[in-house]
Amino acid sequence: MLKKGIYQHFKGKRYELIGVAKHSETLEEMVVYRALYDNMELWVRPAAMWEETLEHNGEIVQRFTFITDKSCI
Repeated sequence: MLKKGIYQHFKGKRYELIGVAKHSETLEEMVVYRALYDNMELWVRPAAMWEETLEHNGEIVQRFTFITDKSCI
């Protein structure tokens, strides 16, 4: 289960995970999140992608790493 809070993307920017929703047609779990930079837009992404690991610069890393449950806003 994903926790609400602040996460850091493997490329360095931070995002606030607002909640998990279901796609209306496929019932796929989607993460609803806000960019914590620029105009702070809202985004959705499949939960499976949010939780995945990937290779970056020859290392296996988490796409998003949990930082804190405190909101920065």
